[in-house]
Amino acid sequence: MNEPPEPPAGPGRASRAGRPVRSTVSAVLIALTCVLVPVSLLTVWVHDIALDTGRYVATVAPLATDPAIQDAAVARITQAVDVRVDGPAVTSDLAAWLQAHGLPPRVASAVKALGPKLDDAVNQVVTEASTRVVHSDTFVTVWTQANRVAHTAVVQALTGHGRGAVEVTDGTVTLDLGSVVDRLKDTLVAEGLSPAERIPDVDKRMVLFQSDRLARIRGAAHALDAVGNWLPVLTVSLGAVGVLLARRRRRALVAAALGAAGASLLMALALVAARHYYLDHLPPAVQSPAAAAAVFDTLLHFLRISLRTATVLGVAVALGAYLGGAGRLPRAARGRADRAADSVAHWGDAHGVRAGRAGTWTAAHRRWLAGTAVLVLALVFALWDDPTALTVLLLVAILLAVLAVLALLAAFGRAATGGPDGSVLR
Repeated sequence: MNEPPEPPAGPGRASRAGRPVRSTVSAVLIALTCVLVPVSLLTVWVHDIALDTGRYVATVAPLATDPAIQDAAVARITQAVDVRVDGPAVTSDLAAWLQAHGLPPRVASAVKALGPKLDDAVNQVVTEASTRVVHSDTFVTVWTQANRVAHTAVVQALTGHGRGAVEVTDGTVTLDLGSVVDRLKDTLVAEGLSPAERIPDVDKRMVLFQSDRLARIRGAAHALDAVGNWLPVLTVSLGAVGVLLARRRRRALVAAALGAAGASLLMALALVAARHYYLDHLPPAVQSPAAAAAVFDTLLHFLRISLRTATVLGVAVALGAYLGGAGRLPRAARGRADRAADSVAHWGDAHGVRAGRAGTWTAAHRRWLAGTAVLVLALVFALWDDPTALTVLLLVAILLAVLAVLALLAAFGRAATGGPDGSVLR
């Protein structure tokens, strides 16, 4: 039985044979890109916030005026100062002296009862003085100076090396409040509370953060810092190659954008869960849960903004790619928009409003003009310092406005020449 002859080899057959390989490589690259997007944002946060002195100080400096931090500092300073006058002993001696000089026993007993109130009064004086010091520029200066050294502290938290006003030991980050306590001692003595002169040299550290898992992430922190800002470039490159290798590139772009948005959203939700878990399992060394929450939220603020921005950007890119496709819904939406622009152009032409050569030229080059607008806004976003989700929405609104103007000018051009539709969307 004769076998059918094999089809002749040629570039068309080779191309068809290579399609499954290209599709597989494209799918792998797009999936890898989706996973690497939130990881890239994490590397940028580690490299630019956690391990950069200037940005770290700028991030934590506002905590000096945070009510939770101030309340925790007042409580810790008051506890460290611990000025005692032994009110019961003082009032007992005073009552005995007064009774020896003829004071009735009933009055002497009343004087003795003032002992606890004397202690409360002293404690109130110390608390009020501590509050004034913490709410003054002194505490702001101490906090800022200590956290300027905190670049070493953060590196210390990730590597275990270094010392400073902010100290990290066994996963515990503490702030030395010694200079604030010394200032408080001088204030109390100046206000007439002489026992403050005998404040001992006690532990004056305030715990900011503690986690027994700190040592476990040191290796990961080294790796994240090493890749630094290169991983985002690699991630974008892998995604671009994956889309270019796909047979249906527009559909691949939609899948990549939605996948990246979904991965970023998952990491954002993981941060929320991590926050709740940490605050629900605070160790005893952390004196103030509210202060711990403030520190946690402040340190991760930019990471959460980045994840939110990536989520919104992914959805925007996916929606734009979908509406630019050949599906029934996108074509219907574009057709309705063009018909609306044509209606406006015919109304304007009937009332003597025309676009002249600008309209005819826009109608002929609308595709390229729209593409240029997209590239320019993409460049603006890439060069934007610390973009947010609002930045994405603003740029999308600008792009929509530009596309609307182009559509209107092209409609005026078609109305003037009666030529074919020069829409970029078709």
